[in-house]
Order: sequence, then C-alpha cells, then structure tokens
Amino acid sequence: MTIVKMNADHVSQIAELEKICFSDPWSVNSIASELENKLAHWLVALEGETVAGYIGSQTVMGETDMMNVAVHPDFRRNGIAQDLVNQLVEDLKTLESHCLTLEVRASNAPAITLYEKLGFAQIGRRKNYYRNPREDALILRKEWEI
Repeated sequence: MTIVKMNADHVSQIAELEKICFSDPWSVNSIASELENKLAHWLVALEGETVAGYIGSQTVMGETDMMNVAVHPDFRRNGIAQDLVNQLVEDLKTLESHCLTLEVRASNAPAITLYEKLGFAQIGRRKNYYRNPREDALILRKEWEI
C-alpha cells in the first residue's frame, strides 16, 4: 500500500468509492475540481492501481478542514484510514497548517474511536448536519505546533 497525492487518474475511482461509502456522495466533477483548488490537499492509498482509500482536505489561513475520508470495504480493518489521517497531518505541518477539524456522524462509533486514538477531541456538535438519514455531527479537532 502506498499513499500518494491525488491526481486526475484517481478521480473516477474516488467518485465510485464515494457512492459506496456515503449516502450523499461527491460528484466526479466536484472531486476533479479539487485538483485545481489551491486550498485543497487530497491523498489516495493505492493497492497497485486500485484506490483503496482516500482523504481530502482544504486549508484556509493555517486551519484545515477534512472534507472526506473513505476506505473501500474490501480494504477495511487494515489501518488505511489511520495511515491516511497520519500522512495528511504530516503533510499539513509542512504546509504550515496548525490544526485539522472534521465532522463525523454521531452514530459512527468506529470512526470516533479512531479519531480519538489519533488525538482528536470533540469541540462541538452540529444539529441535523447530515441528511439521508438526518443526524447530528460531532465536530472533532486536532492541533499541533508548527
């Protein structure tokens, strides 16, 4: 498994993974537009030519928001999400970001457990943030020195 910066060759596989993993997936065009977005930083975990997982973020004035992270069901339980988050944090440090914030479904216990293990702490809650189904989001944040 290797982690690389997202490029145009990865977009269609990421879009398919979005459909598998999320009830409100990003479109191919939305994902592709991140390649031109100077605020964006997206990484993919590759198994050969296959996108096993990905993570996307946007940074404004030293603060980063994680847009999405997903791992294909065939590759779960292998530490890929953890590796993607850790690599993103390392990359963000070199990009002079000092924190990473994300939203996670309040019912997504496995993800919350992973984020807490990686040093994220809950800083808030967004009522009815998600749809399909409607659910609150927990706002988690990790900070570091640059």
